[in-house]
Amino acid sequence: MSSVSTVVFADLSGSTLLFEALGNERATETVTRLTQWIGEVIEAHGGRVVKKLGDGVLGIFAQACQAVGAAGELQRSHQIHLQRWPVAVRMEMRVGVASGEVLEVDGDSYGDAVNVASRLCERAGLGEIWTTDVTAVDAGAVPGIRFRKLGVIEIRGKTEAQMIYQAEWRDNDAVDAMTMQAALPSAIAPLDVFFGTIELSWQEDSLSVASGDTPVHIGRSSAAELCISDPRVSRMHARIDWHNGTFTLTDLSSFGTWIRFEGSDTAVSLRRDACLLHGRGQIALGMPFGAGAPMLDFHVTGSSMHLG
Repeated sequence: MSSVSTVVFADLSGSTLLFEALGNERATETVTRLTQWIGEVIEAHGGRVVKKLGDGVLGIFAQACQAVGAAGELQRSHQIHLQRWPVAVRMEMRVGVASGEVLEVDGDSYGDAVNVASRLCERAGLGEIWTTDVTAVDAGAVPGIRFRKLGVIEIRGKTEAQMIYQAEWRDNDAVDAMTMQAALPSAIAPLDVFFGTIELSWQEDSLSVASGDTPVHIGRSSAAELCISDPRVSRMHARIDWHNGTFTLTDLSSFGTWIRFEGSDTAVSLRRDACLLHGRGQIALGMPFGAGAPMLDFHVTGSSMHLG
């Protein structure tokens, strides 16, 4: 039996460190309690838990607004959980949401929406909710959520790149979140007070990006605004956004991104994490500095991080 549904895939990140810190028994109990709680939130918002996959949960909703609302509640409530945990054992959450035809066979669910929700969950940063454009439009106005366009991103298993949105759930993100389009029932967000520019250079190529022209994608794919033709670089390796007067780089890759600021010998290592960019520095893609990684130079001007 098939139906048009919205799929939510929520995944906990950091279970390996948790098992190392707590041991198998206590870590298993912790993960089990968390996945049970995720299932309860899904059901409380009108969804149905299809299955649990280790530290992940797959849920199905009849309505996109219910699915996005549940995803937002998961992230908000989980941040309260994390405040009580030691930093070394914190398990952040990623969520992917997609709508489409879903086929149910013997209690399991199959179909494009299931696959895309899983892929979006993989690509999302820690604490993020990624959705397809169809889901964002179908969801409409969801209390406590603002949709922000991330751009066209290639999704593993899809022949064509997809327009992806981030469902912003944090209160401090809502004020500067960009609405999708005037046709959607969402309030127009105020403009940033600050305006900035980031210069990116790789070999003979360079790209100057104004704050209003983000997001910008870096990767091996021809769809990336800055295309790096190196096999160590993921097809969509990293994304640069503008938030609250600063540029943010988010790693989307399989092997990581490293950032080294001018005047510092220490590199910031990113694995599906984000880092604020300021001043000048270098970005290593796919490999650490010193290992022959393809490197970009960056120069940020006009950011609020230069003030005060």
